[in-house]
Amino acid sequence: MQPTTPDYSKLYVPAAIVIAGVIIGIFAMVGLSKGGPSGAGGTQPNVAVDIKDVKIAGDPFIGKENAPVTIAYWSDYQCPYCKAVEIGGVQGINITPAIPTLIKEYVDTGKVKIVFKDYPFLGQDSITAALYEHSIWKLYPTKFYTWREAMFKAQDDEGDQGFGDEASIIALIKTIPGIDAAKVKADVAANTAKYQEQIDADRAEGASFGIQGTPGFITGKKLIPGAVELATFKDAIDPQL
Repeated sequence: MQPTTPDYSKLYVPAAIVIAGVIIGIFAMVGLSKGGPSGAGGTQPNVAVDIKDVKIAGDPFIGKENAPVTIAYWSDYQCPYCKAVEIGGVQGINITPAIPTLIKEYVDTGKVKIVFKDYPFLGQDSITAALYEHSIWKLYPTKFYTWREAMFKAQDDEGDQGFGDEASIIALIKTIPGIDAAKVKADVAANTAKYQEQIDADRAEGASFGIQGTPGFITGKKLIPGAVELATFKDAIDPQL
């Protein structure tokens, strides 16, 4: 009589579930390491930062060039949390937009300069918008923030799902007086590789400072992760003045 072979078949499904869970966990960790989700204010990463170490030459900015305080701001034009902190009106993100008040009380009074850095990670539309950002800044710097506000007002679903491709950005540019949309499109086509290098450098720099998603800010020696209320910005700005 042959010895009975144990039946392990009942263990296969539970084991498969455990293994699948481990694999999913690994991929989730890898995904987050390549750029975390945008979001509200989160826990500050344990990374020492100093605005003096941030490269700001050549990046778009608003405010006086020699303002005593600089805020470096990493963003993605498809990010709803960026829209919430800049212009508001995002369903489910219940914060008062801080940027308009910062502009009125600090930028327009010569106290603060806001430098805009790229951190596109939500799809091809994010990259396209960043490319056009560099062209607008190069060709029409005085129209830059008008264009930026219009971009966020036009933002719809996150990612490559509607507004944000080249055709829709060109259509938006045509609504802004003083900007030649055809000239901007030609400039992007001629300088895509150059602008992409700048975009990649911005994102890599942000990641090196512990920025894991958008929006992310550095001012003084403080990193402000996520969309936060005005008071958080003031607490970081006022001691520098």
